[in-house]
Amino acid sequence: MQVYIVGGAVRDELLGRPCDDRDYVVVGATPEAMLAAGFRPVGKDFPVFLHPHSQEEYALARTERKSGRGYHGFTFHAAADVTLEQDLARRDLTINAMARDGEGRVIDPFDGQRDLQAKILRHVGTAFAEDPVRILRIARFAARFDDFTIAPETLVLMRTMVADGEVDHLVAERVWQELAKGLLEARPSRMLEVLRECGALARLLPEVDALFGVPQRADYHPEIDAGIHTLMVIDQAARFKLPLTVRYAALCHDLGKALTPADILPRHIGHELRSVALCEAMSERLRVPNECRDLALLMARHHGTIHRAGEMRAATLVELLEKCDALRRPARFDELLETCRCDYTGRAGWEARRYDSPELLRRVLAAVNSVDAGKIAASCVDRGKIPERIRRARIEAVRLALDEAPDQPEQ
Repeated sequence: MQVYIVGGAVRDELLGRPCDDRDYVVVGATPEAMLAAGFRPVGKDFPVFLHPHSQEEYALARTERKSGRGYHGFTFHAAADVTLEQDLARRDLTINAMARDGEGRVIDPFDGQRDLQAKILRHVGTAFAEDPVRILRIARFAARFDDFTIAPETLVLMRTMVADGEVDHLVAERVWQELAKGLLEARPSRMLEVLRECGALARLLPEVDALFGVPQRADYHPEIDAGIHTLMVIDQAARFKLPLTVRYAALCHDLGKALTPADILPRHIGHELRSVALCEAMSERLRVPNECRDLALLMARHHGTIHRAGEMRAATLVELLEKCDALRRPARFDELLETCRCDYTGRAGWEARRYDSPELLRRVLAAVNSVDAGKIAASCVDRGKIPERIRRARIEAVRLALDEAPDQPEQ
């Protein structure tokens, strides 16, 4: 029995990057031998075992063979006679097909170290084409290693896979899993650029793909269309190190611009409602988690109004907080404001643009929260008038807060 560290841990160590997860491959062992050594089985599709002390995963060396369409269309063979090189050959990229033995030696049968040095993402072999998830994975790696390029032959292979309909068989859960990981990378826009370059974006996220080529308002830089703007907004969310909820909301916030009637372009009147409908459809199709979907819908519906917060009267600002459920969900409202900041700054020359709406609305929310609703309710004889009196008190508190704040227009 021989044990090797494989995959990302070896790659990241060679790159000098931190790596918390280690994958182990066991060569020359059987399930019975693993059980006898105290390992606990956990794998369903192929033999994976938990170490009796560290609880890390150890997988028996295996090969795989295409047996159907999509991600699940494989049969696996794990046995004591499967070699390390056979196991590495089934992996996606050369930089992920390396191993390190117990003495620290790197086993690199597919020249992964060479591609690391050259900063190239290259598929290991023709088996890459058998798994459509690998298109998403390579796009995600492009977002992580944003100074790497994709080997021309690998890009050709990805385009062929898309043309052959392989990506059409991906299950929603796996698409979302890879999309979410890619959105959390250092430069998530590259994931979408790669998917678009190979044709997969139109198949997997047609709502996003449709934004490219749609003109923006006249005050935007002329070469920045709605698709490029969306990429810039997502990268702003990454730059500010914001969570997945914000990054997904950034992805969805302008989807409705693709449906703007041609006769009103480059204006986008009423695109918020169209964005909400498309966001709902895409989120349902991908089975997006509720917290991501809900923030994205709020962003799609209200970001234009939030951008204009400095022009609003106190009563309108209180109404906006109510529509955003800011009093009951202040943390989510704060994420909404951060997503709006990404949208406002996600364009050329953003560094010189002042954006006051988030801070203004945080002051407004603080003013509303300063109102003692319980005290008002206790002093109100007519119970039916309680909601209106609380609302009037909140509006007055906001009005006073705005009057006291510097550089605010009269309300």
